[in-house]
Amino acid sequence: MQLKFLGTGTSQGVPVIGCHCEVCTSADPKDRRFRSSVLITTDSAKKILVDCGPDFRLQMLDNKEEQIDAVLLTHEHNDHIIGLDDLRPLIFKNRKNIDIYARKRVGDEVRNRFPYAFAEVKYPGAPSFNLHDMTGNFSLFSTEIFPIEVMHGSISIDGFRFKKLAYLTDASFISDYEKEQLQNLDYLIVNCIRKEVSHPAHFILPDVISLYKELKPKKMFLTHISHHMDVYKKMEKELPAGIHLAYDGLVLDF
Repeated sequence: MQLKFLGTGTSQGVPVIGCHCEVCTSADPKDRRFRSSVLITTDSAKKILVDCGPDFRLQMLDNKEEQIDAVLLTHEHNDHIIGLDDLRPLIFKNRKNIDIYARKRVGDEVRNRFPYAFAEVKYPGAPSFNLHDMTGNFSLFSTEIFPIEVMHGSISIDGFRFKKLAYLTDASFISDYEKEQLQNLDYLIVNCIRKEVSHPAHFILPDVISLYKELKPKKMFLTHISHHMDVYKKMEKELPAGIHLAYDGLVLDF
């Protein structure tokens, strides 16, 4: 299997509009970050998209991707779902609805924000979604998917584990029970919004370093990164061995 980072930035993306800091003005492509999303390629060559934010169209074009077989949603915030309308070309090309898997609360928000996708009489050119309520572990394209519940501030959201890789974004707390599902990982991908100054809804660098020491994955990659994290080249030198910044376009085989 393979995971490709389509985006590794926060809800504002990097560079931030109107900002002239070192990160936002960096010429290094690894410092330019679309909103967070990953694409999983299964052993059967099926493509599973995790989250579909406002940069989805450009992410697909930049990566020369043209196939999505299903979508998993971590939660309902705009930077994770508002790009769903841009699935239309793939829906039209394949002449079938796209399957979206999410907990019921998130699915209800998809219905609220894209009512035209569920209308009995659809506007010509409207997308068509099949919503599936996630209630636990499930199999998709012969791939076992394990939702991991984490807290994002005051709301409960989902990360996902595939084989020995886990993808967690927008987390600020992980229970001991869920940490049991994160043992013996080859890759732990987790959000890290900035180096310092605590955040009410996201891990910061000291949090993820502690998590790395506790869970001991072979490698940890940080995502959902803001312009407050310093440029990629500096951070790679500062981070403890085994922890790396992810960047848009990075591919992990697992």
